[in-house]
Amino acid sequence: MRAGSKQTGTGNGHHQLIGVDFHDFIQREQQLTNYELAEEYGITLGDVKDLKKKLSRN
Repeated sequence: MRAGSKQTGTGNGHHQLIGVDFHDFIQREQQLTNYELAEEYGITLGDVKDLKKKLSRN
């Protein structure tokens, strides 16, 4: 059985989003592409997509 998005985030134990300023991320996400956001914050494209997905739920 495949792991869902919630399960994959908790299983690895290594979270790169610790140093991300979420207020700054929200402001910049409308101006920059996913690739530029990943480069700016030093995270992967998958992390950018997951973060946008989580922020859009709230």
